[in-house]
Amino acid sequence: MTTMETYWEVQTFLAYEARLLDEERYTEWLGLFTEDAHYWVPGVENRGRSDPNGPYAPSRMAYFDDTLEDLRRRVVRFTAPTAWAEDPATRHLHVVSNIEVERAETPGELLVRSVIVNYRGQGDIDAATLYGRREDILRRVSGELRIARRLVLLRHAVLPAKNINTFF
Repeated sequence: MTTMETYWEVQTFLAYEARLLDEERYTEWLGLFTEDAHYWVPGVENRGRSDPNGPYAPSRMAYFDDTLEDLRRRVVRFTAPTAWAEDPATRHLHVVSNIEVERAETPGELLVRSVIVNYRGQGDIDAATLYGRREDILRRVSGELRIARRLVLLRHAVLPAKNINTFF
C-alpha cells in the first residue's frame, strides 16, 4: 500500500489524463508518457479455465502494442485533415474508478490498477461503451508522474464498436 498523499496524487493524475482524452488534447496526453513507454491492449480470447495459454498473450493479436513513437503516429493520423472518419469528431467520455495503488517492483515506480469505462459516440446513431481493467506502471520523471507501461484488458470478446478510435 501507499500513503493517502500518493493515492490522491495518482487519482488526480488519472482524472487529468481522462479529461485530456475527452477534450482531444492528445499532444498533452502524450506528454504523460515516459520515452520508453509501452501501451498494450491485447485481444482477449474466450478460452476454457483449464487452457494453460490464458485469454491473452504477447504473441497473439493486439488492438494496440505500441511504443510512444507508435502512439505519436496514431495521434497524427487521428488529427490529420484527411482523417475523414474523425469528421465529425468522435465524442469521448472516460471514467476511471476502483483505483488501487501499490509500490511496483522497481524503486520509484507505482503499480496502479483501475477500472475504465469509455463511451464513444459519433453522429446521431453511432455509439458504444467499452469496459475494461487497466494496469499501469507510473514512474516519477523530474518529480512528475508519467506512464511507463499500460496494459488494458477490455472485457469484450467481441467489441461493440465499429472501430477503436479511442485511447484508454
